Amino acid sequence: MARSDSPTLREIASTFRFAGWFSFWFQLVLTVISSAILLFAAVSTRAPAANNPGTGVGVVLTIGGIAVLGFNMFWSLTKYVVIGRRLNGAAAARPKKAEAIQTIRTGLIASLAGTLLALLGAEAIVGLLFGKAVNQGFAGFVNVDPAKFIQPIDILVVQASINVILAQFVAISTSLWLLNKMSKQ
Repeated sequence: MARSDSPTLREIASTFRFAGWFSFWFQLVLTVISSAILLFAAVSTRAPAANNPGTGVGVVLTIGGIAVLGFNMFWSLTKYVVIGRRLNGAAAARPKKAEAIQTIRTGLIASLAGTLLALLGAEAIVGLLFGKAVNQGFAGFVNVDPAKFIQPIDILVVQASINVILAQFVAISTSLWLLNKMSKQ
């Protein structure tokens, strides 16, 4: 396999490979942590789901964000890393600049959609927690229903949503960094 003689092309190829692997591993770690938190929350919840309708919507939206992270991880490995390898290979195997930019745009759009899902999920969960906080004791009224108290697991579910948002942010940053490198070529 003939390697590119252009230092700029080698740098872009290296950037694609690095960005793909970095994005993949960062997203994988946060996806596993978020999934474990949500699984733990699902098996350890004492209150019936009927008492926490917002949690259901919030968790479903967060799981949607995790599903998009799965796509993003796949995209990072099968597109960014592969483009980096192809850019460093023979001239006939190199992708066109427009193809590379379209690949980055697709990753960026997926990351933005995942961010939106995770943000909406976090908003739903935080809204539910606010409602619980208000109902715990307000104007001399003292709540006695334990299902209406904020539980530590509720905070962990918020943390899972924030982890998904952070992972999507890294994917967006990676895509923008690659676009920036491509525009300098």
